[in-house]
Amino acid sequence: MSYTALARKWRPKKFSELVGQEHVLRALVNSLTSGRIHHAFLFTGTRGVGKTTIARIFAKCLNCEKGVTAEPCGECAACREIDAGRFVDLLEVDAASRTKVDDTRELLDNVQYAPTRGRYKVYLIDEVHMLSTHSFNALLKTLEEPPPHVKFLLATTEPQKLPVTVLSRCLQFNLKLLPVSLIAERMRRILEAEGIAFEAAGVRLIAQAADGSVRDALSLLDQLIAFGGGRAGESEARAMLGTIARDHVVRLAEHLAAFDAGALMSAASAFEEFAPDYAQVLDELAALLARVAFKQSIADFAGDELYAPELLERLAQSLSREDVQLFYQTAILGRRDLALAPDPRTGFEMTLLRMLAFRPGEAAQAQGTSAAAAAPATPRLPPRAPAPERAAEAPPLGKETPLSWTAILNQLDLSGAARQLASQCVLLGRDRDVVRLAFDPARPFLSTPALQEKLVLALSRYFGETVRLEFEPTAPDALSPARADEHASLAQLAAARDSLESDPGVQALRERFGATLLPDSVRPIK
Repeated sequence: MSYTALARKWRPKKFSELVGQEHVLRALVNSLTSGRIHHAFLFTGTRGVGKTTIARIFAKCLNCEKGVTAEPCGECAACREIDAGRFVDLLEVDAASRTKVDDTRELLDNVQYAPTRGRYKVYLIDEVHMLSTHSFNALLKTLEEPPPHVKFLLATTEPQKLPVTVLSRCLQFNLKLLPVSLIAERMRRILEAEGIAFEAAGVRLIAQAADGSVRDALSLLDQLIAFGGGRAGESEARAMLGTIARDHVVRLAEHLAAFDAGALMSAASAFEEFAPDYAQVLDELAALLARVAFKQSIADFAGDELYAPELLERLAQSLSREDVQLFYQTAILGRRDLALAPDPRTGFEMTLLRMLAFRPGEAAQAQGTSAAAAAPATPRLPPRAPAPERAAEAPPLGKETPLSWTAILNQLDLSGAARQLASQCVLLGRDRDVVRLAFDPARPFLSTPALQEKLVLALSRYFGETVRLEFEPTAPDALSPARADEHASLAQLAAARDSLESDPGVQALRERFGATLLPDSVRPIK
């Protein structure tokens, strides 16, 4: 007895059997129910998302012997013949193999004749974008004045290649990629119906590898069943797909949480025996870190088939929120840069070390120490100096002795617009954790919440404790660092002009040749 591939055996035969694409089904069902059926439909989307399947079901809806309906009976001769691909009034054409204009004209020659058996003559043209320009012109003429008994169902993966004249005459439906959870659920139902043993994690891996395509998922599932000797397990799926066991990825996350560089490098070296795709390993690590971040932000996040909530809870407790975000960002950027590394393994190991080398704030522990348990979930700041007995004795500015705002600004870790904001301020004073600044209200574009937050963090690092800012309108004669720099520049420019005016050489040129000094061209030498 011949074997039928799962993708063919479990191909939906009714709209109710389809998974996903509800936005398309709703429009088609309403059209069939109301009787307002357009003469041309265009289904677009990547491979394996259901374009031709929906088109065939639609053809059954139009030609079911029980009448035009959104739910064909599936039992009449027309429904059975369409399912078997033998219905004489459903003309399926692969445009990739019939691109010549003669082929298209031959196909359309019989458009004017009534259907032989069905209610409508349906032309299903797959990969329609492959038609030649002359073929499109021949098709366009029919689309402009179609006979009432003809319906066109066009499918393509590249709608941008179709002439706008064709697009404008079709109802266009864009089929989307299906989510992993929906594909996994569909495969679980099929495996249960087939009586095949499986593991949820193995099915999840296949669903992820399918990249949104149900057909690809079922083809991979067929391959997994053959590879696993009649079962769909996680270890078999990882071996077939060439992915690393999740225990290895979890071990990487644990070593990162412990900030143990030695153990991290040992774990990375162990990957070599599996000949892994290091980009895929970084993808797996980033996916795990994303789940940890969800667990930290959403208390009832339940995890999924790959990572249990208990594991995520343990990692969420051992990693700070800042470290999770930093590790995640480093992983995805490291994956992007793997092609630039001397070799993939070196790029992978350097990405892991980079996660330990750069940490939020300035209190990063040395690499190789187990500091994760003491890592706070708030921005790290330098150790706070012991508080004096009386607040009145605290120095008003600076760390130890009073300094000017310009001196403080030169020691702040600021750049760009945040530094411009600070340079436009005047320091009024500091009272405990409040730093009072005067700011020119005529420059509101500089004082944004984001820039203020950067200034708060920089000042907190400088003073050794968390501070708050209070802004007041600046006095007209207040001298901010920016204004002081401007005054100094003007003074230098005036001195340069005076120097030129009194230069004997310039005076001689004026007396002998009537030369004129252009003040705007004078620049001081820095």
